[in-house]
Amino acid sequence: MSLLRIYNQVKWTAIVLGSAAGVVWVVNLPYPMIRLPVAKTVPILLLPSFISMDHHYRGAIAAVEQADQLINKATANTDIERGGEKVAEAQQHLDSLPVWFLGYYPQIYCGFVGCGWRFTLDEFQTARTQVARMDAKVFQEKNAFKLLTQAENALNAAKLQYQQAKNAQEQQRAIASWQSAIDQLEQIPRETAYSGQNAQNKLKAYKRDFEQIVHHATETTRDNTLIEAAKPFAIAAAESAQNPPHTATQWEQIENLWLKAIEQLQKIRTEEPSYVEAQKLLAQYQVNLGIVQTRMKAETDAVNTLQQANQSIQRLITYQPASNQLRGELQGIMTQLRTVQSGTTAYLEAQTLLRLAENKLSQTKSK
Repeated sequence: MSLLRIYNQVKWTAIVLGSAAGVVWVVNLPYPMIRLPVAKTVPILLLPSFISMDHHYRGAIAAVEQADQLINKATANTDIERGGEKVAEAQQHLDSLPVWFLGYYPQIYCGFVGCGWRFTLDEFQTARTQVARMDAKVFQEKNAFKLLTQAENALNAAKLQYQQAKNAQEQQRAIASWQSAIDQLEQIPRETAYSGQNAQNKLKAYKRDFEQIVHHATETTRDNTLIEAAKPFAIAAAESAQNPPHTATQWEQIENLWLKAIEQLQKIRTEEPSYVEAQKLLAQYQVNLGIVQTRMKAETDAVNTLQQANQSIQRLITYQPASNQLRGELQGIMTQLRTVQSGTTAYLEAQTLLRLAENKLSQTKSK
């Protein structure tokens, strides 16, 4: 066989095969006016379309089932992300199915491969609806997860802000932020498979912690208020006690100021957070109160002693007893006057009278 003859055979074989492939390609174009006549007369030529239909149908069903499992039974956000990918995959398979061919059953193809499906309009629409619903659910789940992440970040930031607060005002601002974060968590739709259930599970613990913090902050604020309420009385008492001597009435007023300060601190209970600080102030205030009460007693005693000494002096002036009796009386008066303590209003007068009595005593002894 000559080379030319072989070449001609190969050429015509290629032409025939190419023409056949071209015909198959043309009849499988997605145009009903081409496919429908062929499907009725020579359905075998639509074998590529049947294979494609079978592939995309099976792919759509598998992707929908996987997406449903991942989305509706999600245990992590990665399940939602993967479910979204499966929804997109199912949508691609459905888009590749020849909608115009719905209702046509490729008996010859299915006779060979054992198709387990029938293309019907209801089935196709149901799949479309299910995919659209899951696509919307993925969108909702992603939004819910975004809200969950933002709320948890805000809550953790509020916790840190509260821990680092330097005063009651900063604590109140942190508590307000904390409450806002909890409100955000409560707004996450409960029907979302992952974020909604996750948020509800965490909310109970978050609210318990928040209530404890609010209670602690409330008690701390109350304690601080009582401490701050005690301080003005203490300051007034300390300022009033400066530059003695003071009369017994003045010491009594100072005593009442310390008592009012102590009364405020005594309202803070043992279990409250500022109890230790209150006890330190209370110990200091009670020491100061004791000093004031001692000074007040000394003032009262000094005034009484001075009064008695003056009465005794007046009696001596009036009756002018004999020398021996006079010396005895003067000795008694001097003893009384020496008991008058310094720092009292009677001290200077007592010292003056004491010197006069000493001089008088010296005069009586010289006679």
